[in-house]
This record gives sequence, structure tokens and C-alpha cells, in this order.
Amino acid sequence: MLLAKDGYDLILADVDAEKLQKTKTEIASSFPSEIQLIVKDLSLCNVAEQIFKATEGKNIDVLINNAGFGIFGSFIDTDWEREAEMLNLHVVTTTHLTKLILKGMVARGSGKILNMSSLAAFQPGPLMSLYYASKAYILSFSEAIANELKGTGVTVTCLCPGQTKTCFQEVVSNGTKASDSKIKFNIGCAKEVAKYGYEAMQKGKVVAIPGNFNKFLSKLPRFIPRRTVTAIIRKIQEKNRDC
Repeated sequence: MLLAKDGYDLILADVDAEKLQKTKTEIASSFPSEIQLIVKDLSLCNVAEQIFKATEGKNIDVLINNAGFGIFGSFIDTDWEREAEMLNLHVVTTTHLTKLILKGMVARGSGKILNMSSLAAFQPGPLMSLYYASKAYILSFSEAIANELKGTGVTVTCLCPGQTKTCFQEVVSNGTKASDSKIKFNIGCAKEVAKYGYEAMQKGKVVAIPGNFNKFLSKLPRFIPRRTVTAIIRKIQEKNRDC
């Protein structure tokens, strides 16, 4: 919606054709943007190349890597096939699509990239080990290439929200509603988080953390031993599970 409001044409990619069409209808009812839909499972290998080919001939001015999901449980008990899909989505697809689209942006001397990470990126996360690790990758990757791209006219922003009220928790908790099963303190509004990230991207900010309390939490691991931080996260995760 924010991109359409500012006059951008849109290319939306997701595995859920019905939700894509619903989103297109909602946007088209308010804005005259041209909207292309690409129905692809972003957790599959080589899907980035398929998406890039589907946009052939179009200059991509803004890339937003937003898709993601989490898996809760001890690493020895969780399902590897599902974890591999998550790693493909968070790490491989995000990285590959960024690489493919970035070359055109640099050649034109302009472009903006927004990668979705999380407050989880700043510390290890027992009981969601691969999720936390993959978000740390996105943060590190984004900061590194943002530095490499200085002077090119292309910027990279990494959005790192804390808990946000979306369907994310339903996936993590196997369909249990987040509002019924998770801690309610410090949960952000999805629209406000999106607006914050969008504005940070437009300003070329490298790391964007919405909310003063989340900013404070992101800095804590600098002053507390990592094993202590890890133990605290473990207790929070266990409390979430038992709620």
C-alpha cells in the first residue's frame, strides 16, 4: 500500500495465489498502480532466478524481501525438511534475489532494498535456533552490502522489529492464535512496523529498529555475557511455549 500510494507499480510474489489476488484487489481499489502477480514458493531452490526471469524487461527500483516464517522447538526434535525450507527462504532466496536485482540497480545508479530481519538477529535463540541464526545472517549480510554500495546510489535497509501481531505466530505455534498463546507485552502493530521500515528505507537508513524498548533490547547483548543472554532468551521461549 505504501509503495502504491507513492506511485510505484508493483510486482508481488508469494505461494498463496488467493491472498495475492485479494491483496491486488485491495490495492487496485485505492491506487492506479500496475500490479503483476507471481505465484511461486519462495522456499524452493532456484526460485529467485524464476522470479527474476518473470520480471525481465522491467527496471526494479525497490526490492523488499519480506517473506519468512519460524519454527519452534529443540533442534534435535524439529523437522529438517521444514527447516531447510525456512533456510532457503530466509538465506538463499533473499541473497540470490538481491544479487540478481542489485546489478541492474547499480548499473542505473539508483535503487532501494529492504530486507526483513528481526530483533532476534542480535542474540542466539534457544528453541528457535535456526530462525534466530537466519535473521542474524540477514542483518549481517545487509550491513555488509550496504557498506559495499556506498557511492553507487543504491541503499540497503534491514528492518529488525520485535514481536509484531501478524500470522507469524500461528505458523510457529502450529495454528494456535498468537493472541491466545503468546506474551502480549511489547507487541507491535504490523502497519506501524511496515510504515517505520518503509520510511527508513526511503531515507537510506541501514538498520531500522522500531520502538525505543526494542532499540534498548538490541543493545543489551553488548553489555551482558552472551551465555547469560542466551539463558534469558531460553526462559522467555519456555514461557511463550507454556502460555
